[in-house]
Amino acid sequence: MTASPVDGKLCCAGDVRRAMSDLMPHMALCWDRPLEDYAAAVFDVRKVQSACRLRLHAIELLCRCVERAARRSGFADQEARRASHQLMSAPVLQTGPHCLLLPEPVALYTHLFSLMGLDAHRLEWYITYHASTVSFAEKAKKGPGWLWLEGEALNVFGLPRSRMDSSSVCGVSGPYRFALSNAEGQRAPNATAAHLLCELPSGEFASAADAIKDANQMLWRRKLSSSVKLLQLDDFDIADLVADHLEDPASWLSAGFIGNRAVAENVLDSIDQLNTGHWKGWVRRTTDFFWGTDKGRIVPLRLRDNVLRMKNRADFEVQFRPESLVAALRQRVLLPSLLMVFLVTSIMPGVRVLGGCRQVIYYPLMRYLAAKAFARSGELEVWEDMRRDRLPGLWGHRVLKPDGADPFGGIGLLDGAAALLSRYRKMPLIQAAGDLQSFTSDPLWADLSANTARGTINSASNEWQWSGL
Repeated sequence: MTASPVDGKLCCAGDVRRAMSDLMPHMALCWDRPLEDYAAAVFDVRKVQSACRLRLHAIELLCRCVERAARRSGFADQEARRASHQLMSAPVLQTGPHCLLLPEPVALYTHLFSLMGLDAHRLEWYITYHASTVSFAEKAKKGPGWLWLEGEALNVFGLPRSRMDSSSVCGVSGPYRFALSNAEGQRAPNATAAHLLCELPSGEFASAADAIKDANQMLWRRKLSSSVKLLQLDDFDIADLVADHLEDPASWLSAGFIGNRAVAENVLDSIDQLNTGHWKGWVRRTTDFFWGTDKGRIVPLRLRDNVLRMKNRADFEVQFRPESLVAALRQRVLLPSLLMVFLVTSIMPGVRVLGGCRQVIYYPLMRYLAAKAFARSGELEVWEDMRRDRLPGLWGHRVLKPDGADPFGGIGLLDGAAALLSRYRKMPLIQAAGDLQSFTSDPLWADLSANTARGTINSASNEWQWSGL
């Protein structure tokens, strides 16, 4: 039975759980288990031991990327190497929360859930992908540009609406400074905001993404009583990682994908085909492999005649050749699309990724697209190796639902995180996840639930065969 959309729900939580259990059979065993058991399971991964040349090369480049990012975040060389060694031995990456301040409940409760899993395996590093090709504002004054404190929506950087609507969080269009201002422009208008503003960096940043990343690192070290170290990979880190691949003429991404026009065009055609059937909307062709940057904005590109072009700028052209893409990535003229991000951080290196309600569906479909590309280019070794992947993408974001109270009231600006964790550890997953609002209010999940109920989508569907679930 589908719920009425009057209350914002397009399907029932029960519909969602049934669909998840149908497509992800491991979930059927988890709903009644304690949350801490599920958290331990999603971080339970085996060391990368593939004999596939392409995958070994990809994990080596990713580990090098992790080391660079750790050094940029202020960690010493030895610590940075420990982070990359952990990724090799326990290849899992949290990719759920976008570029949000640590106290934002959507991010905070995901991080607390991740800490449960990391603690269960005594892992030293919490490695995340800090997605920042997003806008400042979402509906209802939510998103990276907003933070609700004491029932009041505060503008994180004090930006005018024009910049909130048009700029991207990763756009280098600063300077940006933390403001936490209300609608009247008053900085830190309540005690909680004043307290937090004192804890945030006071300097200026070229991008909001840099500001949020530095703030999270500072808050994590000062306020969370955890020995786990936070490492956030941002879109610039991933741009450099893609460039590393493209600078190696022997790499598949360079020679077999970018250098093989038929393969790249086939992937785009396959995305279009997905959007004509039951999987419509899950993998959208918002841009072709890369985003263009333009005055602080992220702009979609289209691949035509082996050239990436921007719709409204006739002077913007980047040749779809490895050397041209490398230069544009290094100069931040281009940033990788989500498909490209997952290719270099997960699909090729064999790293498990944890995500939210949409990622658990679109990521397996991206693996399907990648498998077709590997086969089309003749890379059957990695194609066969992908067949052996076990649980490559799992639900790990918005698993733990905030209890409705102001998180600051409950944990006092993060100081009480350990106590909050203890409250949820033994709670069954079905209770900890609550009403699954991020699923039930999503029209894509309403359609998916209906399709799985009818049997038009199931675990045997051709597009789902690369899910590894």
